[in-house]
Amino acid sequence: MLKPLSDLRILQGKLLGRVSSLGLKLETEAQGAILVEEALRTAEIEGQKFNRDAVRSSVAVRLGLPHGVTVQDRSIDGLVDVLLDAVRFHNKPLTLERLNGWHSALFPSGYSDLRKIAVGKLRGKDLMRIVSGPIGKEKVHFEALPKEQLDLEMRLFLKWWNLSSRETDGVVRAATAHLRFLTIHPYEDGNGRIARALTDMALSQDEKLNVRLYSVSSQIMRSRNEYYKILEDVQRCHIDVIDWILWFIECVSKSIEHSKDIIANVFTRVDFWSQHAGTELNSRQKKVLNRILEAGPGNFTGFLTTRKYVSMTKTSRATAFREISNLLNKKILRQLPGEGRSVHYDLIWPKVDV
Repeated sequence: MLKPLSDLRILQGKLLGRVSSLGLKLETEAQGAILVEEALRTAEIEGQKFNRDAVRSSVAVRLGLPHGVTVQDRSIDGLVDVLLDAVRFHNKPLTLERLNGWHSALFPSGYSDLRKIAVGKLRGKDLMRIVSGPIGKEKVHFEALPKEQLDLEMRLFLKWWNLSSRETDGVVRAATAHLRFLTIHPYEDGNGRIARALTDMALSQDEKLNVRLYSVSSQIMRSRNEYYKILEDVQRCHIDVIDWILWFIECVSKSIEHSKDIIANVFTRVDFWSQHAGTELNSRQKKVLNRILEAGPGNFTGFLTTRKYVSMTKTSRATAFREISNLLNKKILRQLPGEGRSVHYDLIWPKVDV
C-alpha cells in the first residue's frame, strides 16, 4: 500500500503547486467547475439526474461567480450546500446534529422520489436492505445494522472521526470513513451522498484546504459498477478491507489526473471570454458558447449544428441560422468541412498555455 499512497502524494503535491499559481479568480473558477462535477456525479451515482444549468447556477450564486438567469431547485441547492459545508468548514467537529442537518438539506420536501422518508434523523426499526431483481427472486446485496446497534455505532463512528485525524494517514482515513459510514447506513436514504461528502471533508482536512480541486465522485461514477461490487465484497467479507483502501487510493489518483483537464478548461474559458469581452452577444449565443466551452476542445459531441442550436436555445431554425452566421462573422465560430445538413461548426479556440 505504501507505493500507491506515495504516488498519490506526489500527484497531490503537483496539483496543489499548480493551483497555487492560479490566483484567486481562476482558483474560484476552478473550484466552481469541480463543484459542479461533484454535485452532478454524486447524485448520478444514485441514479438521480440533475439539470446541469441549475447546478451551475447554484454553485455560481454560492461562490460569487458570474451567472445568467438563476435556475432554482431546492434539492440541488441542498446538495451544493452540503458539499460546501463539508469542505469550507472541514475543521468544525462532526456531530450527529450536523449530519442530520446535511440529511435535511438533501431532502427538503421530506420525500425521496415519491416515497416519504424520515428526514434529519436516523432510520427507524424497519429492516434496511439493498436488493435487486424481480419480486420473489430478489438478490440481497447489503443488509444494514439493526436499529438496536445503530445509535451505538454512530457514537463510535463520530468519536473515531474526531480523534483519528491525529493518528491515521489522511487518505486511508477518508477511505475508512467512506466504508464505515456506508456499512452503518444510518439513514433511510442519502447515505451514499453523505459518505462522499465525508470523503471530501476528510481529504480537505488532510490537505488543509477549504476548496476541492478534484472530484472523487466523478471518478466513482466512471467506475460505478466496480465501486458497488467492491463495496459489496468487502462488506460481505469476500475480500480484505485493504483491497477497498487500495481501490480508493487508485480512484483518488485518477480523479486528480482528470482534474487537470477541468482546470485547463477553466483557463480556456476565462481566456475566451477575455478575448471577447467587448463582443456583443445575446443570451442564446452565450448559452451555446458556454456549453461548447464547458465540454472543452474536441469534446462537444458531433460539434455544433443548426439543429443542436435550436434544441439548446428553443428558438426557430431561421433564428439559429442567423445567429450562427453572426458568430462566424465575428470570428468566434468556424465552419468545418461539409455541406447541407452535414454542416458543423466549432469554436475558434484560444491558445492557452497551462
